[in-house]
Amino acid sequence: MTDQTDRAGAVAPPDRIGPMARREMGLAYGMLLPTFAIVLAIVLGPLLANFWISFKPVGLGDLRPASLFVNERIRGDLEEPGAIATLQYRLRNSSQDKAIHGAGFTDTLPDGLTVIGEPDERCQVTGQVITCFLGEIEARHRETIEIEVTADAAYVANPVSPRDSEAQSSGTSENILTNFEFTFENFARIFSSSDFWSVLRVTLYYPVFGTAGALIVGLFAAQLLNSAFRGRSVLRGLFLFPYVAPVIAVAFTWIVLLDPFSGTLNSILRQMDVIDGPINFFGQRSVPLNLFGLTIDFPVALSTVIAFEAWRYFPLSFLFILARMQSLSSEMYEAAEIDGATPLQQFWYISLPQLVGILAVLFLLRFIWTFNKFDDIFLLTGGAAGTRTLTVDVYYQGFAIGNLGAGAAVAVVIFVMLLIFALLYFRAMPKGEGL
Repeated sequence: MTDQTDRAGAVAPPDRIGPMARREMGLAYGMLLPTFAIVLAIVLGPLLANFWISFKPVGLGDLRPASLFVNERIRGDLEEPGAIATLQYRLRNSSQDKAIHGAGFTDTLPDGLTVIGEPDERCQVTGQVITCFLGEIEARHRETIEIEVTADAAYVANPVSPRDSEAQSSGTSENILTNFEFTFENFARIFSSSDFWSVLRVTLYYPVFGTAGALIVGLFAAQLLNSAFRGRSVLRGLFLFPYVAPVIAVAFTWIVLLDPFSGTLNSILRQMDVIDGPINFFGQRSVPLNLFGLTIDFPVALSTVIAFEAWRYFPLSFLFILARMQSLSSEMYEAAEIDGATPLQQFWYISLPQLVGILAVLFLLRFIWTFNKFDDIFLLTGGAAGTRTLTVDVYYQGFAIGNLGAGAAVAVVIFVMLLIFALLYFRAMPKGEGL
């Protein structure tokens, strides 16, 4: 009876938000709005700019707008009062394919110099100021405007070179980055390229096997150092070396160790009669291998780069997995030992199910990071010998060839692929595991 009375007398929370709460909510959103705007600008700004550039046929040369270059020089000697010389203005359009509209320039003559005769019909002289209106200048246009000048006694006594006052040019040209003309030419070019699909295949192999290798090595390293023994702390610190060492240092070390002529590994393999000749691990695309009567082309350079990726980044997996393993209760392992479970069975039925969540998170993060990896491959092979990925192709298209639009289009392809992978990952991952 008392419980029913208490429930009847309880005051239910209001179904609607009152005016005061609405004003407080609006004030809170208003105070957070600048922060949201800044974060969105930082995150979405570069992404939207990349999408914008990917639909434009823009190269490195288009980053600098077309401008009028004016080179001024004087022909003749002005050593006596009344001497006559020719003032030359050499004009050049800096662009190879864009015109300059409303082009012109202005120059100020030194005191003591006077224009004589009739200057070019496009030029006007007002005192010591020369102003030339050239109109529209076509791409690659070059010409020279000559104006005759004479010097008086003041100039001869204190000569000043006309080049000391630079001519100021003016004019406008179309900027391909800011206009509203778009094209699918960049995407058509990269998809129709004969190298694109092989690059795409390498881009998928590299993060999948590199991530799997890093997780497997990190898992075994964590299992090894999860037990207490003398020197365990020292080994834990040593295991972090590949991850904390500068990438340029470890990449150079691998190149030296695997050098086909003076490398340590090639020397050991030849002394053991494993190989007849040196192997160029970073320069050889593939070697034929016979397995069960089948001949396959084994990718040497790509496999070496994947091995470097697994070695360099396994410490990250090792740290996370080891932390998760140390949080597991020892009572389960003690009970398993009493029941006669072997160490392998303890790992398979106790440890591994508890590590599924952290392994899923690590796979997602390492896959995305490896997919976007550029410096490792570029330092080891430069993208040669069948190791070029889409991230290296962004550099190749944008800077090696000079086609920024195609480079941005490749970056858009990378973004779409990672977005699809993330969506499929979150959809397929069981709830309550990992993220």
